[in-house]
Amino acid sequence: MGRTTTRRRVVRLGGPEPVERPDTLVVEEPLEIRVGGRPLAVTMRTPGHDMELAAGFLLSEGVVWDRGHVLSQRYCGGAADDGRNTYNVLDVDLDPALPVPDPSLERSFYTTSSCGVCGKASLDAVRTVARWRVDDDPVRVDRAALAGLPDALREAQRVFERTGGLHAAAVATAAGELLVVREDVGRHNAVDKALGHALLSGRVPLRGCVLLVSGRASFELAQKAWMAGVPVLAAVSAPSSLAVDVAVEAGMTLVGFLRGASMNVYSRGDRVRA
Repeated sequence: MGRTTTRRRVVRLGGPEPVERPDTLVVEEPLEIRVGGRPLAVTMRTPGHDMELAAGFLLSEGVVWDRGHVLSQRYCGGAADDGRNTYNVLDVDLDPALPVPDPSLERSFYTTSSCGVCGKASLDAVRTVARWRVDDDPVRVDRAALAGLPDALREAQRVFERTGGLHAAAVATAAGELLVVREDVGRHNAVDKALGHALLSGRVPLRGCVLLVSGRASFELAQKAWMAGVPVLAAVSAPSSLAVDVAVEAGMTLVGFLRGASMNVYSRGDRVRA
């Protein structure tokens, strides 16, 4: 497997004299996801938990929704010109009873944190493919439990402590217990890894759970939460307008600017207990 961090020489300025020293950086490499040997998507990610990343991506795209749908995953040998296994090409075998992934999912460009579409078309697309209802989830979350999540997430970010260059996502219980934490150079990948872990563990739909993200809440992250049946999405930073629209449409609780005891609740505030 590829490393999550690497070392580079850096010249440190700011003191009496420039200082040359090694610095720890987060690794960023492409991952090509194939389904049945057919290329589906390429994403720039931090190596590690790649099988969860692929499972989470397929979940958020509506291709799979049960752990039994993913029969096997394997890295493809000979991906490099010299025949080496780069661990950057992952082939997923799915239940043959599943429909073949929509050709519109096939892309020869890198996936990004942008949804690529906007407005009503985005909401209609998510509404069409979302398999799990979240509006009827009876979960209630104490404000104190929400307030403690960012510190708990930061304490669990081992690679961030060494590099300062990673996003993180966590699935937590309503009581504030972290079930899984994943890091990645891309915030959408961190979410896919966390949700992929839940899928492969048989936890989807994630009823009664909170999805916490270390940055902002974009349309894509709200979409991923809905696709995994998450009733509460909490972000340390701001949500986008379309993320709020998705949350309102889904009946999802969306919390932004979660910093200490302070937070903004943009939808379904009845689930947050003072």
